[in-house]
Amino acid sequence: MYPAKRTTYFNQSMIREMARLAIEHDAINMSQGFPDFNPPEVIVNAAVEAIRGAANQYTVTWGYPPLRQVLAEQYTDQLGWTVDPDAHICIVCGVTEGITTTLLALLNPGDELIILEPAHENFRPSALLADAVARPVVLETPGYRIDPDRLDAAVTPRTRALLLNTPHNPTGRIFDRAELQAVIEFVNRHNLILITDEIYDRILYDGQEHISPGSLDGLLERTVTIGGLGKSFAVTGWRLGYVIAREPLSAAIRVVHDYSTICAPTPLQAAAAVALSQPTDYYTRLREEYAERREVMMEVLDAAGFRATRPEGAYYTLADYTRIDAPQAKWRSDRFARWLTTDVGVAVVAGINFYTKDRDKYGDGIVRFAFPKRIETLQEVAKRLATIGQQAPPDLARRRSLASSNPAPRR
Repeated sequence: MYPAKRTTYFNQSMIREMARLAIEHDAINMSQGFPDFNPPEVIVNAAVEAIRGAANQYTVTWGYPPLRQVLAEQYTDQLGWTVDPDAHICIVCGVTEGITTTLLALLNPGDELIILEPAHENFRPSALLADAVARPVVLETPGYRIDPDRLDAAVTPRTRALLLNTPHNPTGRIFDRAELQAVIEFVNRHNLILITDEIYDRILYDGQEHISPGSLDGLLERTVTIGGLGKSFAVTGWRLGYVIAREPLSAAIRVVHDYSTICAPTPLQAAAAVALSQPTDYYTRLREEYAERREVMMEVLDAAGFRATRPEGAYYTLADYTRIDAPQAKWRSDRFARWLTTDVGVAVVAGINFYTKDRDKYGDGIVRFAFPKRIETLQEVAKRLATIGQQAPPDLARRRSLASSNPAPRR
């Protein structure tokens, strides 16, 4: 008796492993990207009302009609073409399922998928589950910019698609117009499908603008746009995402989703329709609160001796630990991350976890911190990190703690 060969090519999630280690050692979980505060009350109430009402059975496999309608209206505006709720949208169980379903629907065995590294750990396994090959292209530090020459060098006769995550996890980059223009030219030159992961499209800093690649000339017909609600509405456990594409791509994605999960949870889809109908000031406050959390996180890491990348979007930062005042600063990043979790009480993810190409070269000496946390939580992180060099933690009491509450007004 033996498992399928495809399952031997990857291991269990290291991010989730670090989260389990955090529980075991009573560490603050800065490894897994989920908030430690509740979602807006109006959304929770909508879910409760749906459960108490009639939204407890299967819905249409590709999604609860009112939710698809709201998404169609928003993405018609965001993408610049008429999104048909009955033809172009599929509600899925989170962005992870959206990516895996898309790759199963669009890649043939042996096809190659280009992935920009550092990359979220689920991208490569999603390709392998489709019996495809993941081809990494590294974004070099310090800017983590897309290099068109490196993209071209990665292309082979079997290359089928490019997976692009923006705003980017784990670097916090928002790829600019020049980089997106390079992507347009690249995928058209090689006749590729572009698959985008845009889960953090609402979490932006410093006046940054999110551009959905699927809205750009040259990409409309060949782009699959994937998004979700877990991050923007603090409901990561609801596992709600969506895939938007034109036909025939959308039809194939819907079929795979139908036979893999049937449908996402109906009452939570009903609540998601309410969430997406929130007024624009919800998103304004969301950005303000995450901007405050970012500032606190940068200050905490700087005081502890880390050199952290300042994110432009999303809620992660990659932090260089090689200059902290501790002998562990010379350790490999996976060993350092475990020590920080078990001995210091702050769980993080090793940098090598985000690379498959030259992991020790690119991923060593850095760890990822996730900061979708209450200000009080970040203050406790500061105290624990201060024990590394026995220095005084930064004085964060002066902050007004806007982000200590829920990320939206109660309605």
